[in-house]
Amino acid sequence: MKKNTQNLILGWAAFTAVAANAVLLLTNNLGKSDKATTASISASSSASGTTTSTSATSNASLTDGTFTGAVTSTNRGDYQVQITVSANQITAIDVLEFPNENARSQQINADALPVYTQEALANQSSTVQLVSGATEAFNGFTGSLQDAINQANA
Repeated sequence: MKKNTQNLILGWAAFTAVAANAVLLLTNNLGKSDKATTASISASSSASGTTTSTSATSNASLTDGTFTGAVTSTNRGDYQVQITVSANQITAIDVLEFPNENARSQQINADALPVYTQEALANQSSTVQLVSGATEAFNGFTGSLQDAINQANA
């Protein structure tokens, strides 16, 4: 019973985090009717853990250049990413700011941020799978990344 309650709580926490990101994505895209933009979210919970993804896609071309996403605050600290766009493709993602005050934050970010960066480059979007135990890094990374992508779409 206790494990089911923990899974339910973890699933709900992941869902609310994704829902908050979706609201941010949709809010950022208001007034951009000249761009075809869609946002989607999904969350699932099972006995083996929680999987969460967030997606924001656009069929508009990205503008070449360097774009710095807004600082995204989380319960563990602030995250900020910068993207480089060349030939309408995201060619680099640099994490400019992330929490590293303690050993746990350092470990989480060392494990999760390279995965998030690789997946975002492969998907050419803020669509990444949540790394177990790195929900705050997920929220910070994807929030700032989506802001940078929105700037490149402007």
